[in-house]
Amino acid sequence: MMRTARNRRSGETQLIAILLIATVSSTVLSFTHLYIAPLYGTTVSVYRQRHLCNSVQLYARDGAMARRNRGFAKEDENELSKSDTIYSLPPLYDLAFGYRSYEDEVDFLIDVHNKYAMSSTSEPLRIIELAAGPARHSLMALSEHSPEKVKSAVALDRSHDMVKYGCENADAELGPAGGRRDDFSYVCGDMRNIMEAVNGSGLAKNVHFDTAWLLLGSMQHLLTNDDIIACFQSISSSLQPGGTVVIELPHPRETFSMGECTKNGWKVPLVEEVDDNGTEKEYGELSMVWGDEDDEFDPITQVRQFTVSMELSIKDPSDIPQDLNISPSFQQMTEDGKTKLKEIVPLRLFTLQEIDVLARCAGFELVAKYGALDDNISIDDEEEAFRMVCVLRNSK
Repeated sequence: MMRTARNRRSGETQLIAILLIATVSSTVLSFTHLYIAPLYGTTVSVYRQRHLCNSVQLYARDGAMARRNRGFAKEDENELSKSDTIYSLPPLYDLAFGYRSYEDEVDFLIDVHNKYAMSSTSEPLRIIELAAGPARHSLMALSEHSPEKVKSAVALDRSHDMVKYGCENADAELGPAGGRRDDFSYVCGDMRNIMEAVNGSGLAKNVHFDTAWLLLGSMQHLLTNDDIIACFQSISSSLQPGGTVVIELPHPRETFSMGECTKNGWKVPLVEEVDDNGTEKEYGELSMVWGDEDDEFDPITQVRQFTVSMELSIKDPSDIPQDLNISPSFQQMTEDGKTKLKEIVPLRLFTLQEIDVLARCAGFELVAKYGALDDNISIDDEEEAFRMVCVLRNSK
């Protein structure tokens, strides 16, 4: 029996509310100012589902989940998550964003590099993914493209938990040493000082990359112009001349709708295969909410104090694992089978003009812009555009 996660289908069309930290995103909650985007390829591969759910420890043991003797946590709706934050639970974070079509997105990322790069595109790519989290784009690039097209990928993140989890993903997705697994490295470091982290990681000294990916709204964590320029300068020094950077952020509509703060959410059902014919049974659910109508927004700094909430629920509380060595998501679970986490995350909102001028400060040129990680969606498409995707070229 295999336990997995997938997004719920609704007729032939499935829609999802998008507002991501990563950008870092369904009929979960009532929404105020909402932007809807079509969901491409919502199912997560069976192989990756198995790895995800084993990581979260949502798996059966001899027909029943193991028990652990301990008292249950008391539920407090107003308590913010502290040590066990959402970002320190990589499997749940990964599961929540599993709806993304990584294969299509990576194809887009490689295509725009080939289209806009001034450096040689005949050589296989060396990729760096910044604030990479579970490193899904890097791993997809290596698993779906030959060494003749993609030579190597380096992921970088400040979170030790994410680095460890990303390496586990690589072991599961890329196979044993001696193959594509050798072409992937995960470095713990700050994207404002990339080369220091890379050079100190044991990789070849002063290696330079062809393209850098900064996706899922991760640049929103840089709250000041000094931080953003430092990041851009760091990227520039790590790239080949004429190399590219692809940045994914919320669409500028979000910036100019702060009179009504957005409250977006979605659900990821947890399912298990109950027989060899692929029959599925839903046994739980992961609910995500990004933003609250009461979030504070500073129009001077363009920083919003995002409320980020996650709830993991199991339908049958007797399925709560109770052994000692389990995920923190279960350690915090209440007697009725729920884990609730909430924290406030300051995130900056950007306009296209800002990205253009800040990039110029570091020697980049804004060469293209899109409304999604899709070359068919223009940034000014009022119906389809839901992201701001900027392609920069290193002019140094």
